[in-house]
Amino acid sequence: MFLSLPTLTVLIPLVSLAGLFYSASVEENFPQGCTNTTSLCFYSLLLPITIPVYVFFHLWTWMGIKLFRHN
Repeated sequence: MFLSLPTLTVLIPLVSLAGLFYSASVEENFPQGCTNTTSLCFYSLLLPITIPVYVFFHLWTWMGIKLFRHN
């Protein structure tokens, strides 16, 4: 019952964007109040940055393993 990769590729950015819009509507000082790690706003800004970085390094590692195996 796992979701496929194309579904997750679309679903994860949409969920993080929804969290970002939720934080923007709930927090009264949205851009300035996001420095506290206990607020939801901090993590709604951190998630859209973390996911592409994770995907990049995951693919970089996979590519390194593929190149190492074929040489």
